[in-house]
This record gives sequence, structure tokens and C-alpha cells, in this order.
Amino acid sequence: MTAVPMLSLLDADVFIQAHRQYYPFDVCPGFWDSLIRHHKAGRLASIDRVRSELGDDKDELAHWAKRVMPASAWLPTDAPPVTAQYGTVMAWVQGNSQFMDAAKAQFAQGADGWLIAYAQVHGHTVVTQEVAAPDAKKRVPIPNVCQRFRVPVINTFELLRRLGVKLQLSP
Repeated sequence: MTAVPMLSLLDADVFIQAHRQYYPFDVCPGFWDSLIRHHKAGRLASIDRVRSELGDDKDELAHWAKRVMPASAWLPTDAPPVTAQYGTVMAWVQGNSQFMDAAKAQFAQGADGWLIAYAQVHGHTVVTQEVAAPDAKKRVPIPNVCQRFRVPVINTFELLRRLGVKLQLSP
């Protein structure tokens, strides 16, 4: 088993894709239980702005994020070092001629820049289902920005491997 980084920060798409595609609550409750267990063990969390992107308690995922996942899992992004680093991340994105203006605007509206800034300030790893796209123009991929700021980035499946999570049938 590979060593687990100090803390892995989950992007909204980790939760959304798991819920909608491969780990729905009724089929794979162990996935969701493992997120809670590893959060309580200090291995993973997310940020307040990701929590906001998950909705307002009107669907099962939003309900889980608000009422089941401990509140301590949603780290606050309002500390001065994080806000300063967010400004640096956004300045790089906005100044990068590779990305179209619409892509820059979309990136600025979401939690992605905050997630990257928080991870960089605190030395954490970002977990996302997005993949690097060196030639991207219509969107700003998280892995591209992480690479620029030397923030480690992995996907959900690598996280599960690093944490030693096994989704098995119970006897």
C-alpha cells in the first residue's frame, strides 16, 4: 500500500460522479462510510465552497453532505493565507491566454481555485475526477492548475487505493 498524504481534499466531482454513476448510496454505502471513517481519521476532507456546490439539501447527495458527513469535513477557506493564494491562482488563470474568457469566468465562479489554494497553503493533495488537458481552451482543468502550482493531484480510484479501501460484499 502506498503512503497516504497528510490530507486529501475532495473536489465536488468526486462526490457528484460517485453519487450519480458508480457508487450510489443504495448500491455502495461502503464508499460513503469510508469517506466518513477516513475523514475522522484525519486523511480526507473538502472545503466549504465544495459543500456549497453540492446543493441545498434537496437531493440525497446534498442531504448526505449537510447532515451525515461531519461538519468538520468542510474546511473554511476564509483564512488570509488561503485567500491570498486564491488571488495568486486566479491571477494566473486570468492571465493565461490559453483559456477562453468563458472558461476563465466559469473557473472563477466555482470552488476549484479555492480548493487548489487551500491545498497549496496546507501541503495537501487534491482529489478530482478531472484529467489534465494541456491544450484545453474551453475549460480550466484542475490538474493543469495543480501542475502549475505544484499541488499533488490524484483521482478517486487512486485515493481509494492509497487509503486501502476495499468495497466488498458482506457475508
